[in-house]
Amino acid sequence: MANITFIEADGREHVLDVELGLTIMEGARNAGVPGILADCGGSCACGTCRIYIDGEWRDTVGAAHEEEAATIEAHEDPAPGTRLSCRVKVTADLEGLIVRVPEKQF
Repeated sequence: MANITFIEADGREHVLDVELGLTIMEGARNAGVPGILADCGGSCACGTCRIYIDGEWRDTVGAAHEEEAATIEAHEDPAPGTRLSCRVKVTADLEGLIVRVPEKQF
């Protein structure tokens, strides 16, 4: 398990223990975190599981790969640290991760 904090746009926090090997999206969806819609079920097609990675975590989480970057770019989200939570696997290195959920998904 890795402890991950989701912060909604209004500041409400959801602290979860997410099973290693799941994606951040799966952990959020399973726990009912508001704002993680995951309309495509994790196939990187819709962009409705966007999160913003806090600056100090960006190197650990890594950058978006080509398919993910194209999905984000298609929706014109210029926010720094934007990732699709369906593309980030939970590992022990993400213990204590803080992510922000946008006010609305696409």
